[in-house]
Amino acid sequence: MKEAAVQLNAARAKVQANASHEEQLVSDILQLRFRLEEYLNSEAFNPEFKFSYFLKQYVQLLNKKRKVFAQEINIDETELSQLINDHRSPGENILIRLELHSNNAIPAIAWYKLIEKEKEHYINTNQFIRRREEKHVSNKITVLVDQEAR
Repeated sequence: MKEAAVQLNAARAKVQANASHEEQLVSDILQLRFRLEEYLNSEAFNPEFKFSYFLKQYVQLLNKKRKVFAQEINIDETELSQLINDHRSPGENILIRLELHSNNAIPAIAWYKLIEKEKEHYINTNQFIRRREEKHVSNKITVLVDQEAR
């Protein structure tokens, strides 16, 4: 069994060594997509795996300067930097452009679901907002709700 694993790794290394730059890039992008989808399909929230993390990984895989990539998706380099550094949330236009740039390898909906997963975690765990907003609600109805379901 161990020998088979060594042979498989050797065969993979040989294929990768003979792959063109473009073939390697496609492989890397698809691997990023599978990691993204695996994370989206998991129940757990990982604060490291935000939209900004996957965008940064995507840009790094392209092996391009951020300025060049920003030009390719027609945004300012500053905006790209803000997206990568988690200082700004992307609009729908950015999600679509990322899908188009990857030639549909990473769909816009996958990028969107990353943002949605972040927002869901934020809403479920932010007690400050709950306390702040509670003063704006009166005459609450009496309903027994399973706290685990929330």
